[in-house]
Amino acid sequence: MNAYLEILRPWNALMAVITIILMAIISGQFTFNAMLAGIAVFIATGAGNSINDYFDHRIDAINRPERPIPSGRISLKTAGIYSIALFTVAIALGFIIGVLPGSIVFLSSLLMVYYAYSLKSKCIIGNLSISFLTGLSFVFGGVVVGEIIISLYLGFFAFLMTMAREIVKDMEDMEGDKSEGATTLPIVYGKKVSAIIAAFFMVFASIGSPILYFVGIFNAAYLIILTVPIALFLSGAISILKDQSVESTKKISKKIKVGMAVVFVAFALGSPFFTSLMNF
Repeated sequence: MNAYLEILRPWNALMAVITIILMAIISGQFTFNAMLAGIAVFIATGAGNSINDYFDHRIDAINRPERPIPSGRISLKTAGIYSIALFTVAIALGFIIGVLPGSIVFLSSLLMVYYAYSLKSKCIIGNLSISFLTGLSFVFGGVVVGEIIISLYLGFFAFLMTMAREIVKDMEDMEGDKSEGATTLPIVYGKKVSAIIAAFFMVFASIGSPILYFVGIFNAAYLIILTVPIALFLSGAISILKDQSVESTKKISKKIKVGMAVVFVAFALGSPFFTSLMNF
């Protein structure tokens, strides 16, 4: 893969775009602004990943030496300039949509830079920041398509799932983070405490997510599809409590990521718009 594309972590950026697509599906508002919002989110998320690699190049040299900066395929200076350019484009697209969307992209961009520079290495605050940004993607989409209340519900559950994965990832990256003096949750309180907290978020998300059906946001298809991610999250919770090794955390992190993807499918197929489309 081209290094300039790889540093964006395009699959992660596409996951953010999916939040906009989901809000468009749920609202039935497939507008030009929704398309611009998707592009802005992709670019901003990619810029956030790029600036994260910029500040994390020493840690990545230990944890992920194959990434573009530590592997020498992109220089540190070039990565910094690239990130700033991407953030600028994303913010401009946000303001083309409107003042509120533009402000959200601008403030999110500032948070992503501050996260990469400082918050990432701080106990729990870094996890909260990235989880908040994930949930905010839904809210941003909700603002653009006019479904703010529903987007708040979805953003909350995205926050829970992301918190679980972020803590598991910190457990996976513990050695590299230690070498740079980071104070992540597993470094400060140990892997066992981190495993308990990660398991809590996985269980909470599993137990709470069916509520979206019972409050009338989604139909029965949502509940049926939801059984898959619930099984993944609960098995992940059990696994992390039993085994906190690097090998185990890698598997659990992937399991949570797959579970989140299936939840997104459940959001789409369980939406009233999709039901009306099928009936048509």
